[in-house]
Amino acid sequence: MRPSLRAAGTVGLLAGVINAVQIDFTNDDSIKEGASTVAFGLLKYYTGNNTGDVPGNLPDPYFWWEAGAMFGTMIDYWHYTGDETYNDVTTQAMLHQVGRDQDFMPENQTSTEGNDDQGFWAMAAMSAAENNFPNPPEDQPQWLALVQAVFNEYVTRWDEQKCGGGLRWQIFTFNNGFNYKNSISNGCFFNVASRLARYTGNQTYADWAEKVWDWMTETQLIDDEFNIYDGGGVEEECKNVNRAQWTYNAGIFLQGAAVMYNYTEGNDTWKQRLDGLLTRTTDYFFVDGIVIEHQCEPFGLCDVDQQTFKGYLMRWMASTQILAPYTADTIAPLIQTSAAGAAEQCSGSTGAPEFKGEAGTACGFQWTKKSDFDGLVGVGPQMSALSAIQYTLVKRAAGPVTADTGGTSVGNVNAGASYEDKVPQLAPITMGEKVAAGFMTTAVVFSVMGGSFFIMKE
Repeated sequence: MRPSLRAAGTVGLLAGVINAVQIDFTNDDSIKEGASTVAFGLLKYYTGNNTGDVPGNLPDPYFWWEAGAMFGTMIDYWHYTGDETYNDVTTQAMLHQVGRDQDFMPENQTSTEGNDDQGFWAMAAMSAAENNFPNPPEDQPQWLALVQAVFNEYVTRWDEQKCGGGLRWQIFTFNNGFNYKNSISNGCFFNVASRLARYTGNQTYADWAEKVWDWMTETQLIDDEFNIYDGGGVEEECKNVNRAQWTYNAGIFLQGAAVMYNYTEGNDTWKQRLDGLLTRTTDYFFVDGIVIEHQCEPFGLCDVDQQTFKGYLMRWMASTQILAPYTADTIAPLIQTSAAGAAEQCSGSTGAPEFKGEAGTACGFQWTKKSDFDGLVGVGPQMSALSAIQYTLVKRAAGPVTADTGGTSVGNVNAGASYEDKVPQLAPITMGEKVAAGFMTTAVVFSVMGGSFFIMKE
């Protein structure tokens, strides 16, 4: 994913609220009906099942990783509501993006794919295995094996030459961010390792989860107060910590710690870590019981990526509540209050051409505004609102299964182990492309010269 702080365009949608999403959060059927309405609006953004489009891809301006996150949300939607409407399209999307080596490195994405991008697809597959989402046909890649492939590739990318360990943000040297080690990429590693440990019972996965945690604390990307910072540059051995804090970094480690607490049957060390993360997360990211993206939301600067982060925190807090039931008294009220704020934001009209859902049910982004619709719509706000709403059903949902408690997904411990250099091979440049490049270079030069002229003139 490509986070950047840039002003998010606000769409004027204040003309005529027609429906709005009305939910009685004391009634499961009302919650499911509201979630269904929001899910319908979310999937209307998806074009991958249209003739000529690529299954699993969202249209511009959404990056590939966000589609993986969306289908992870839809797997949970099925699990929490029982609605099978989107199962087929979810399975089609997931399987189309597995790639030639069945590791979520499809050729149409590999040249720009980061470790975190791959991780969000892997976590969606892990949710499919844990929730017993319908398995693919036997001749197709299986959910558990896909996650194991990504884990095995993460192990090969663990870099002790710089910063004493950790995953880099990007996979390939030619991508911006290769010289940056960030919490979300390592959070993906920690998350899938812990969940694989619990699902399979294989201690090797747990050892790697511990190793990632230790590295995060040694570099102070997780500090003594359980703040989780964005990352650090390898040129300075990760000592130049970027102290930005995001909800999804807190959430991804929170769930992983809860999984490890559950896997170790209440180990005191993991309980202390889980408690520290939960306390800091709730203190820092919630205002009047409603989650807020402090780094950008108050300033109207959350970009397309950052507009999705709150929803993942809702997902991982709900999972934490299941895996560590003693946390429910803290987590459940926060999910419910956030969900109520999110539902009140789902009142936008269809004045935004990109929203094709039911009139008056486009979801805004700033849940603390409640009924004062903020006019910011898109995949991120819609998906985050769906997450908050559906996870209020957490107390009635079955917990994640394991291979010993009914899990049916087939694994492969050696998946991805034949990992080879996957640097994309570019085709030779044709004469026509050289000519086109020449025209493009000329255009850019004149554009820069023109811009410089106006600057000098002013």
